Amino acid sequence: MWLPALGLLAGIVIGLIFSLSIPADFARYTAIGVLAGLDSILGAARAELEGRYDNRIFISGLVTNILLAGMLTFLGDRLGVDLSIAAIVGFGGRLFTNLGAIRRHIIPGRDRG
Repeated sequence: MWLPALGLLAGIVIGLIFSLSIPADFARYTAIGVLAGLDSILGAARAELEGRYDNRIFISGLVTNILLAGMLTFLGDRLGVDLSIAAIVGFGGRLFTNLGAIRRHIIPGRDRG
């Protein structure tokens, strides 16, 4: 479970060292991609805590989530509608659900004994 967290930390450190700037035109796509990636990472952490983690599911989910979010944002830009809000609501809801489940696994409560 620590390997994905280590990879995330390494990515943040590399990003800070090389100070890569993203053009303003791609800022929305990047934000939606990061949100989709975080959803996949928290989903993987939850699956690991529940003992049902599968690397193929994680990788395919990560790629699929990022592509779907990017396509929704692109289609919305072409139609003049902010479809990225659908991705924000969907992935945001799943982020909070996964985070709540992770918290319940880490912090024992009355319902877990």
